Formats: sequence, C-alpha cells, structure tokens
Amino acid sequence: MSTPTTSAPRPVTDAKRVGMVSLGCPKALVDSERILTRLRADGYAMSPDYAGADVVLVNTCGFLDSAKEESLAAIGEAISENGRVIVTGCMGEEADAIRAAHPQVLAVTGAHQYEQVVEAVHEHAPPSQGPFVDLIPQPDIKLTPRHYSYLKISEGCNHSCSFCIIPDLRGKLASRRIDAVLREAEKLVAAGTRELLVISQDTSAYGVDTRHDPRQWKGREVRAHMTDMARELGQLTTPEGNAPWVRLHYVYPYPHVDQVIPLMAEGLLTPYLDIPFQHAAPSVLKRMRRPANEAKVLARLKDWRAICPDIAIRSSFVVGFPGETEDDFAYLVDWLEEAQLDRVGAFRFEPVEGAAANALPDPVPEEVKEERYARLMEVTERISAAKLTAKVGRTLPVIIDAVGEPDEDGDIGATGRSQADAPEIDGAVYLRNVPATLEPGQILDVRIEDADAHDLFGVPVG
Repeated sequence: MSTPTTSAPRPVTDAKRVGMVSLGCPKALVDSERILTRLRADGYAMSPDYAGADVVLVNTCGFLDSAKEESLAAIGEAISENGRVIVTGCMGEEADAIRAAHPQVLAVTGAHQYEQVVEAVHEHAPPSQGPFVDLIPQPDIKLTPRHYSYLKISEGCNHSCSFCIIPDLRGKLASRRIDAVLREAEKLVAAGTRELLVISQDTSAYGVDTRHDPRQWKGREVRAHMTDMARELGQLTTPEGNAPWVRLHYVYPYPHVDQVIPLMAEGLLTPYLDIPFQHAAPSVLKRMRRPANEAKVLARLKDWRAICPDIAIRSSFVVGFPGETEDDFAYLVDWLEEAQLDRVGAFRFEPVEGAAANALPDPVPEEVKEERYARLMEVTERISAAKLTAKVGRTLPVIIDAVGEPDEDGDIGATGRSQADAPEIDGAVYLRNVPATLEPGQILDVRIEDADAHDLFGVPVG
C-alpha cells in the first residue's frame, strides 16, 4: 500500500454534507442510521437542514397508500428546498411511480440497499475529504436519543398475510448472526444506551432461516433463537454496572414465547411484549391468512400475568377488513374486554397495492370503518384508563427522555416512560419537582400520583 501524502490535507469542514429524511417504522430508522454511519466513514458530514446539504436522502415508507402519499410529499419538499434528492426505502421498489411524480430525483433504491445508496451519493456528491480523514475511526450515527437504541435482528418475513406486501418489499426472513447481534448490543450499551428495543418483522421467528445456527459468545455456544438471544441480552450491564432495559417488539405468539416470560419475572427483560394480533374473529383472521387461535391466546395471557404480574402487552388491530361483519367486530370487542391489553393501536383497513386482500369480496364502507374505529378506541381507552389508575400510589422505575427548564417557582419537570411504555408509540410519565442534575437516560424510582387514559404523573422518590 502506498504511503498517504502529508501535503495540504483537506480540512474536515470541507466535507460534503448529507441530509436525511427518515420515514416509516423503527426498522427503516435503523436502515437510515446504517446508511449515515457508512457515509460518515466515507468522509461525509451530516446536515441538520436542507440548506446545508449537498444531497438529501429520503428513506421512504411504502406499506400503505397513505404512507406512499407521505413519502411522495416528503420527496417533493426535499426537491423544493434542496433540489438534489436520492430516494431509498420501501417505496423505492416503485421507482417508476416516484419518477413519474418527481422526475428530478437523482436516484432511487429499494429497502436496506445500503451499497446502492452509498454509490448514488458518491456519484452525485463525490466525497471531498482527504486520505487522513478516511483513516479516522468514526462512531456509529444514531437518529434516536443517546439513551435508547433499536437493535434490528433480521430482515424480511416468511408470512403471507393477505393485507401485507412486506415480503415483496424486504424479502424472506434473513436473520443476522447471533454473535453479531450480541456484539452490537454490547457496543450500544457501552456507548450509553440504557434501553434496547429489539425489532424485526417477526422477532419470534429469529434464526428459523439459519436453523438456529449456534455461535461462540463469551466462551459458550449460543443459538440464533429468540429465547437464547433474550437470555444473553438480559446479562448485559452498563458501565455503571446496571442492567439496561431490553424491550421485545413484533413478537408473534409462537409457543416458545412462553419461555421469555420467566426472564421478565427475574428482571432480565423488560416486562413488555409487542404482539401484532391484528384481529380476534376467526373468520377475519382466516381471510387475513393469520393464525386463528384467539381462545388459546387468552389462556396464555392469563398464564403470563400469573408468572409476571407487571407484564404489559401492546398490540395493533385492523378494523373494516374486507368481509368483516358486525358480528366479527363485536367478537373483537368482546375479546379485547377479556384480554385487557395494556396498550392498543387501531387502524382502518386500507388497500395496499399488490396485496391479496384487495381482491377479497364485501369491502366495508368507509363510514362503517370510521364508526367501528371510534367504538374500538373508546373501549381500549377505557381499559387503558383503568389500568393506569390502578398504578396510582405505586412506585415505578422510569427512564427519563427529556428534562425541562425551571418554572417561575423553580420547579423542574421532566418526561419519561415506565417499563410499560415504548418510545414514540405508547404513553409517557410526566414528572414534577425533579433534581436539577437529572439527565435523559437516567432511570429513577417515581411515585405515581395521577393518571389519565394514556399517561401517568408522578414525582421522584428520595
């Protein structure tokens, strides 16, 4: 290898700058972080605004028509504000539609096509830094606050749900090596992460495609399996010697999920499961091409709560799916009354181009969808309010997301989350009278003083 020249190295401030607009789910956010980390290693700087960017990346979502409209609008805004735009992400699979709406885009790539994105940036905004900068180790770029991080364990999905095109966009399940997952988790915790959010399209299926290929980790053999991974993540410690929160998302209720509940009871995992039930009526689940074992799920929920009373279950449901009758919807409402889920999100069915559900008969009128959506949200809000009210008077661990400025009386407030609250999608804990030394990422005990349908209110203990 030739020796790099030492004459007149280009200063870091001359680096080409990249802006990023990241849309969609946390999995897409991880893709954005990886793209920016790679570009940072290639000598690029990041721009917080359109004006300072030599090129703007728009990481799109293409799951629903409404998401596609949002993506096209974001692309249009980036073109209007900057003019030099590269498009990537799930909607990148529809390059013709993007170019039809915005012919000015410089390049279009699909989901998690990191190399193609980087090549496009190199082509349209060639890196300007010298050889010495390329040799400087660069930290990973995070688009989330320092204290929590998404840990993506796989790409793609093996399911064939009739309303979904994720396998078309992101391919079949492709699991990461278990040692690579654990190494990344360890690195994140060492760098300041106090909450790991495990994500994928199907966390329960992790390792199925590799036949749960075992790897050596810390002198022992660990399988690429959700239970092994969960147990190992539960052994991590922060530089201060504390256990980070480990939160599992997108968990399909396969039988082996039962094995992680004791880990939550032992404090190794955050007592929280995000399970995409989607519906409860057997006839609707059949048309969705999803397992119809809702009665067994209710029994398992009861068992899980017996093992770990503080476990929080969140899920999402679709109302107005083609063929959904009033009886089907009533079945779903009754199921929710019995299930008593802690956190519930609901969506009105929306056709997705290329999805098999579009060809199903008996579409539900829009006004009926709206009426059912409102009824479902009324039920789930009532359940949530009762569950949160039951926490008043308890002392709960809370992770701090933001600390406010002192008010006229000198009181400082803060916003945090309990173990039942994932960032961005669940509720919050609003604190009063916090110490001036409090910082985001700290976990402290909070006495709950009040509650509403979504959030808790409290004060630090001690």
